[in-house]
Amino acid sequence: MDSTAAAPAFRDATDADVDALVALVESAYRGDSSRAGWTTEADIIEGQRTDREGVLEVVKSPDSRLLTVEQDGRIVACCQLEHRGDHAYFGMFAVSPALQGAGLGKTVLAEAERQAGQTWGVTEMHMTVISVRDDLIAWYERRGYGRTGKMTPFPYGDERAGVPQRDDLQFELLVKPLV
Repeated sequence: MDSTAAAPAFRDATDADVDALVALVESAYRGDSSRAGWTTEADIIEGQRTDREGVLEVVKSPDSRLLTVEQDGRIVACCQLEHRGDHAYFGMFAVSPALQGAGLGKTVLAEAERQAGQTWGVTEMHMTVISVRDDLIAWYERRGYGRTGKMTPFPYGDERAGVPQRDDLQFELLVKPLV
């Protein structure tokens, strides 16, 4: 982040944020705009990453929060936190492609972990990552997440999750102790 930018401000998303959050998530993962950052999935999955209904569901769910990050008056990052008993699930993580690689993602992840532990008293953070995303998995490993080898299938045929460009996609569970 450049030194003239305001510090990021964290807050829970509201209904009014939904369209901006969908645009942010799509820009970080899909299409040509995502290629400006390093988290793109454009070469392995086409189509949408999320939609208005999916984001609104997270915003409205009593067990979830959509942590929204604003900087200089605009939404620049977000992540989902969902309370699941003794752990929290971390998902829908997106950083504006123009800001990727400058440390904002590390800041957001650390704040998400802090808030999940403080709000729900959970002892672990769980997430799933597409198993062929070696660079992304390595990034999480450097932040204390461990690979579990536990896989779940990619939802082939559900275009709400995108249109896969290869037939070997699955999600791996990554886990980090928070205490």
